Amino acid sequence: MIKLEDVVKKYPINGGHKVVLDHINFNIDKGEKVGILGRNGAGKSTLIRLISEAEYPTSGFITRDMSISWPIAFGGGFQGTLTGVDNVYFISRIYGLNPKKTLPFIEEFAELGKYIREPIKTYSSGMRARLAFAISMAVEFDCFLIDEVVAVGDQRFHEKCHHELFVKRADRAKILVSHDINFIRTYCSRASVLHEGKLFNFEELESALGFYQSTMS
Repeated sequence: MIKLEDVVKKYPINGGHKVVLDHINFNIDKGEKVGILGRNGAGKSTLIRLISEAEYPTSGFITRDMSISWPIAFGGGFQGTLTGVDNVYFISRIYGLNPKKTLPFIEEFAELGKYIREPIKTYSSGMRARLAFAISMAVEFDCFLIDEVVAVGDQRFHEKCHHELFVKRADRAKILVSHDINFIRTYCSRASVLHEGKLFNFEELESALGFYQSTMS
């Protein structure tokens, strides 16, 4: 289970602070698919960063009894001066994997060709995303964090990503963060809505979608 209890996140601004997340409570069990809906700027990405431990809450508690991915297709953690291969070796070792075994899968999946041996700082955002997605699929997490719609590369590559994440790993827990109702409806069994710093949890998916739509008017 992943459990958030009274989580608050504040950021300093102009001598004061802004409350982005205000006493958030949330939980997900193994195998569950839960959506987090919210308008742009609602704090969805902040919530994902807290769950992944990329940031820490100002107050409150987060319990993690599952291994958790970084946000899928997020390439911000790469070391730009190192090559794609060097980054694969570094990340593989962090997660206790043999990089000589993970590299062939990542090379084939990312489809970067010779560029995987070039420095990350020379990559386009799409190339970074493809490499990040491939590395994410090389690590067998219990829970995958999906920040917005996974739309990496062209349609064929997008379909390959979809199969790898949603078909081959259908038994894994997933937290899907989006403002797209159809995306959440397709993949989630229940959802929560972030609105004005508060997280509203719903057991019925359609109730969450209806509430979210009401916040847009």
